[in-house]
Amino acid sequence: MSIDALHTLTIIETMENFLERNRPPEDIRPELDIGYRIEEQSIFIFEIRPKWLKPEEIMECMVAKTTYVNTKKLWKVFWMRSDLKWHSYLPTPTVKTIQAFVKLVEADDHHCFWG
Repeated sequence: MSIDALHTLTIIETMENFLERNRPPEDIRPELDIGYRIEEQSIFIFEIRPKWLKPEEIMECMVAKTTYVNTKKLWKVFWMRSDLKWHSYLPTPTVKTIQAFVKLVEADDHHCFWG
């Protein structure tokens, strides 16, 4: 089940503000940028960069993921480990709002999201 329209508007506003605060300067963006994607009840944050051996190809490196659990009215928080699998962010496995998720990713107190 996907996120309802009211939640979607809040998510887009929050994520666009996140991008505005955290994107690198425009002259660097062809080499490194960040973005987000909404897929059903999940939101993904990722880095956008050229592939190392094929710079003409662009790749997305996943940074963080949150999934809305409607029955519990909360967001589960995940980070991508070196095994390329999503793992629960154990310091704070759930948050109540998308704004709280964004704050976690920005703070990155345990260096899980950005390294």
